[in-house]
Amino acid sequence: MLSKLNPRDMALVALFAALSVTAALLFRFFGGMIVPFSLMPFVVLLAGGLLGARLGALSIGIYVIMGLVGIPVFEKPPFGGPAYVLSPTFGFLIGFIVAAYVTGLILKERDAGPVRLTAAMLAGVAVPYIIGLPYLYAILNFYMGKAMDIPAVLMIGFVPFIGFDLLKALAAGVLIKAVGARLPKPGGQR
Repeated sequence: MLSKLNPRDMALVALFAALSVTAALLFRFFGGMIVPFSLMPFVVLLAGGLLGARLGALSIGIYVIMGLVGIPVFEKPPFGGPAYVLSPTFGFLIGFIVAAYVTGLILKERDAGPVRLTAAMLAGVAVPYIIGLPYLYAILNFYMGKAMDIPAVLMIGFVPFIGFDLLKALAAGVLIKAVGARLPKPGGQR
């Protein structure tokens, strides 16, 4: 995968990995919640929508790898390192990689119509929840020993965030439509 990247693709992947770090760090000091408010869903949707499935997922994957090797780029303590796999929110990070891929896969072309764009944004919002909420449940119940049923997990990991995530999806969709049509296709194609 990496050997087929041209310099432009490498720069775009690095740019979105850096945007991911910035999005995560913006709200680091306003924490206190198990699942913090984040701009990551917005960046993930933009990555998938503007870079395509492969490059979008790669950019978010690089961000996650940076954190797992110990660079303090994550929003919640311990901020980085392999121990972050045991954080209740790590499942959402895995979901972000898949969400960027799914968003890009559904769009395929940045000048997609409103139905395809809406489907891509909604899928991009849904995927992190589909992966992150069961992970949150498992870590809280089986690793941390906090007895939480499914409604409690939904109250801390879904209900406070879904409205904001839908607004982020709307903003990302508008940006993808406005900017995406003016950019060359990923991989140097026009």
